[in-house]
Parts: sequence; structure tokens; C-alpha cells
Amino acid sequence: VPVTVMVLVMVVGCVGDQSCSLLGQTTLPVLSADGDVNIGAVFSIHSQPLFKVHSFNLREFQFAQTLIFALEEINNRSDLLPGLSLGYQVYDACGSVPKAIQSALALMNSPGIHDSLSEPSSCSRHPISHFATCDCLSNRKKYPSFFRTIPSDLYQSQALAKLVKHFGWTWVGVVNSNSDYGNNGMATFIEAAHQEGVCVEYQEAIFRTDSREKLLKMVRVMRRATARVVVLFVGLGDLIPLLNVLAQEGDPGLQWVGSESWITARMLAEKQSYSFLRGAVGFAFGNVKLDGLEWFLDSVHPSQDPDNSLLREFWEMVFQCSFNRSREENRGTLCTGAESLAGLKNQYNDVSDLRISSKVYTAVYAIAHSLHDLLTDLKNDSGRSNRSKGKHVCCYDCIPCAEGEISNITGIYIYIYIYYWSNENRDHCVLKPVEFLSFEEIMGIVLVCFSLFGTGVTTLVAVVFFIHRDTPIVRANNSELSFLLLFSLTLCFLCSLTFIGRPSEWSCMLRHTAFGIAFVLCISCVLGKTLVVLMAFRATLPGSNVMKWFGPPLQRLCVLALTFIQVLICVIWLTISPPFPYKNMLHYKEIVILECNVGSAIGFWAVLGYIGLLAVLCFVLAFLARKLPDNFNEAKFITFSMLIFCAVWITFIPAYVSSPGKFTVAVEIFAILASSFGLLFCIFAPKCFIILLRPERNTKKHVMGKTSNDIHVHD
Repeated sequence: VPVTVMVLVMVVGCVGDQSCSLLGQTTLPVLSADGDVNIGAVFSIHSQPLFKVHSFNLREFQFAQTLIFALEEINNRSDLLPGLSLGYQVYDACGSVPKAIQSALALMNSPGIHDSLSEPSSCSRHPISHFATCDCLSNRKKYPSFFRTIPSDLYQSQALAKLVKHFGWTWVGVVNSNSDYGNNGMATFIEAAHQEGVCVEYQEAIFRTDSREKLLKMVRVMRRATARVVVLFVGLGDLIPLLNVLAQEGDPGLQWVGSESWITARMLAEKQSYSFLRGAVGFAFGNVKLDGLEWFLDSVHPSQDPDNSLLREFWEMVFQCSFNRSREENRGTLCTGAESLAGLKNQYNDVSDLRISSKVYTAVYAIAHSLHDLLTDLKNDSGRSNRSKGKHVCCYDCIPCAEGEISNITGIYIYIYIYYWSNENRDHCVLKPVEFLSFEEIMGIVLVCFSLFGTGVTTLVAVVFFIHRDTPIVRANNSELSFLLLFSLTLCFLCSLTFIGRPSEWSCMLRHTAFGIAFVLCISCVLGKTLVVLMAFRATLPGSNVMKWFGPPLQRLCVLALTFIQVLICVIWLTISPPFPYKNMLHYKEIVILECNVGSAIGFWAVLGYIGLLAVLCFVLAFLARKLPDNFNEAKFITFSMLIFCAVWITFIPAYVSSPGKFTVAVEIFAILASSFGLLFCIFAPKCFIILLRPERNTKKHVMGKTSNDIHVHD
């Protein structure tokens, strides 16, 4: 079918030509969207070149929408043409060869990557057809730049000859389209049929613009002939006028053998007047399923481009309505836009037969992969040179390429694609190394060792406390909070491991939320222990019953409530704008930094801010209680631990902001480990020293001191 061609609008070596100018009226696309590279296509969306006398072709409109579907699918992919968008320009050939040529020339003259309409250029465009099956197009000398995603008619014509022979039909009549498609295909069939011993009684040629008289004459030839088998190597558009005449003249009682252009057309099988085609045989291309296409076809709506007349015409034709009130009487109803394509079944949204639509889809992907290879496999890249002064005109001095440029042919230089960089000699491009803090590198191994060491020490402290859980120094200041604090410290040490390794969607969300919740649980326990110290000494005042109200249940509730607030902040953060893996190519040109983007900066700093708020509150309360009388006043150690904690995180902020790449993650891990070790050693090291090395001091009398004999220690 020569009028359905696809043209890739891509500049490959443009040479400006100021003497060229456009002649005649410019043909405009019926569907278009701009991209970095535009793909042009020509379909016969209308069957007649005159706008007022036409028939809307739903099948061809489906082809056009399949092209757009494939382009949007490619633009949404990260592995194919990343960073490059594909646009489209769809022209209507109206079933006319001159109109198809005009549309193709409009595509050839359309602006390319470096073109403008005022400065046409001599550029190579590469046509890729989804439906041009003529064997004549296989001549690479005559058509060196032509490609297609559909097989040549050579194989179909030979197969039809074998099919006719298989059924014993050795006396046949043949009809073909009067076009390259029909003439070449039928010539190959006749040659193959003679080799199979099949004879041809007559041969007729038709075209869609033939007069009724010519078609009637052809029908009379078919009726009078003795051959009862007719081979139709005809395009669907050329066949319809002939079928209409046959339907009016009555069933000719013939056996039909058809080419792929019409043999699978659903409209022929569904139309009752064409019932004489029942029993027709032929070959068809394999059918495929395109996931998501049916939904895409049903989602097409005029509101997507209100100024596009084709979409409005399609809507009016499908729903037999009108957007124009003056034409409402002819159409019957007024289009509201609330109509749904999903409830219709016609040639447009019927995805049960995508034999040809899949060829459009494949053609688009062929173009995309070609562009991808062109941008990544720089075999024809070239470099920069400068003519030598005082030497022969052919002599040049090579100018070294700048960083990020390569050259392997003298004369031109080329910038390298975003994921690539120049090698040392700057004559080939290499993939940029991807940087992230991994478990295999030395810094990652060291941080893992410290994390596991902290986890191990915390576990040992918990074991020591559990063994000596009935001793006064463990029972003092709520042993339950001590065990919960040790548990939260274990989580703090372990959460640092989530910051190491290749960032993924889940690890990015887990690392910040786990860190935020674990540290708030830890600080809440420390804050609870600080309040216990204050309340315990407050309880020594005459008539005070503070400890009655601030007992273990209220302490647990306090820890739970403070932690719940952080959980709520994290849930809101993850719901609105969660962290995600991000390829940072702005900090360094020569490497790709794979990191976790925090998503919402407000959410990230809210998590850190809440931890800081609790830490400052805990530090202030512990500082106030540091001089209370007690041989073992835990507030002193809490003050030191909070001092270390606040110092670490205050210095963390500028270091975090200024550290590049994987060192940003290392700084955050260091802050987590340093503050965790500070809390662990400041609060639990003095207790473990007495439990293990000075057991004689692990008595209630020594812990409470002489001046606090009346203080009741709550467990």
C-alpha cells in the first residue's frame, strides 16, 4: 500500500542551502506534538482527497493513535532514550497518491533539529513503513534508505500460488490493484503459479477511482469466465468499490483467494451485503497483543487538544453528534463530551486484530532504538581541527577536545551523552562511573564494623543488666526504661546499615524513617529517666505525692506519646513526598552520584527538628537536676550524654550540607553512630563499672547516699 508510509524526521548531516524555497501551500499535520526529535507519519485517515466528500477511516485513525501510544510509552521509559523526548507529526493522505506525496514532502521540508522553515536544508530522512509490502522496495540500490516492519510480498505471492495448488485449483482468474502493490505482487504470483502448474484465465486491474462502468465490465468478465476461483491481490481501499458492485449484481458464486490487505478485514466479514465472500482464504500476519493500547484508545478525547478539528470530527462521527449547534439537526444530537469510547465496539477500539497496528508500534520502536544506538554507539563521531598557518591548505593542527567531548575523525567534535564521559585520550566515550557508599569499599566496611560493634556492646550491656536486674543500681530510676533505652540504641546502631548500599525506592524511605523513629524512642526514654530523677527528689518534700502520679504507667505513656508524634510526621512525609533514589549529575560532570533525594525537604527537617527539640528539652532538665543530692545521680550522666548528642548533630548540619556524593551519607552515618555511642557510654558505662568491678557499691544505701535515706526508689 504505497500511501501509508512512515517518515522519521531526524537530521543526519545537514547542509544549509539558501537557494531553496518552499513552493505552493504548506500542508499541515492533522495531529502533532513537539519533542526533541519528531517522528512524522502519513496515514489515509480520510478516503477521499476532497474534504467535503470523504469517509473517516477508523482503522487508519487507530494506526495514528497506536503511533502516539508507542511514543508516550517510550518517553516514559528510563532505559530507552533517557533525557530525550520524541514528538510526532501525523499527516492525512486521504487515500490519494498525490496527497500522500505532498504530505511526505511536507515532512521532508519540516524543520529538523537544526532547521527552520526559512532556511531549508539538505537532510536525510529515513522512511520506515508499516504497510508497504511491495517487493520492488527491496531493491537497496534504488531505495537505500527505505525500511519496513512488514514482510515483502515476494513470500506472500509465492505462498498464495502454493495454496491454490494445494486445493487443486489449477484454473483461476486474477484481479490486482493498479498500483505497485498490486502489479508487482500479482506478477510474482503468476510466475510462481505457472511453476506450480496453475493457469490463469484472465487478469484485471482496478483502482479506487475507477468508474462504475469499468467495474461492471470487470464483473461481467468474472461471471462469464469458466474459472470459479479468483485471486484478489488488491488493497482494501481498491476492493471496496468492486465489492459494492458485486453486492448489487448478486452473488457470483466464486471462490475467493485474498492477499493480506483485505483477507482479515473485520468490516468485510460483518457486512451482510458482502456475504458472498464467505469461505475466502488467504494468508495473514501473526496477531499480537499490545498491553495498555485498549485503555489508551478509549482515553482519546477532544479535550486533549480543543483546537484540533480531527479529534472533534472523529468524536462526531463515532457518536453521531455535533459540537456545532448549527449542524445539530443533521447529526441528531449535540455532543456533550461526556460520551465514552469504552462502551463502543468498532474498528477503532477493536484490539482483537492488531496485525497492522503492531507494525506501526514496531516501526516506532525501531526508530527509537536506532536513535538510542546513534547517541550511545558513537562510531561515526568526529573531532575538532584548525588549519595550520603558513602551511599547505590540507594541513591542520588538531585542537584537543574539551572534557566531555570526543573525536576520532578530523573535522568535527561531538558532545557526549549525559550518562557518558570521554576517555583519557578523548577519542571514545565511556560510561560514567556510578558512585554510592557500598558495603565493599573500605569506608563502608569500617562503618559497618562500628555499627555491629555498637550493636554487640549494647546487647552485652542488656545481658549484664538482665542478669543483675534485681540489684539496686539496675532497679533505680525505672529499670523498664533502661531496657527500652537499650533496645532503642540497638535500633539506632542497626538503622545506620540502611544508609549503606545502592539506594533503592524502599531503602530510601526506610533509612530516614527508621532513623527518625529509633532516635525519638531513644531520646524519649532518656527524657523519661530525667523526669523520674526530678520527680523522685521532688517527692522528698513534705506532703508531696508527685511519684504517685508519675509512676511507671505514666512514664510508659509519655514515651509512647512522644514516639507516636514522630511516627505521624514520618507517615505524612511518606504519603505526601517520600524519599526516592536520584542520579545526581550536577555536582560532578565526570561521575554519576546515586543518592537518596529526601523528597520533601520540610519532612526531612521536621524529623530532625523534632529529635533536636526533644534532645534540647532533655538536656535542660538533666542540667537542672545535675546537683541533686545522690551518690549516683543519673542526671549528671544524662547531661553529658545530651551534651555530646547535641554537639554531634549541631556539627552534622554544615557537614551534611557541604559534603559531596557518598561522603554526605558517611557524615550522616557517623553522626548516628557517634551520638549512639555517646548515649550508651555516658549512661550505662558507670553502671556497668559498679556492677562488674565494684559490686560492693551496688547497694541501696550507697546508691541513695546519706542525705537521701528517705527517698523512695521506684521500680
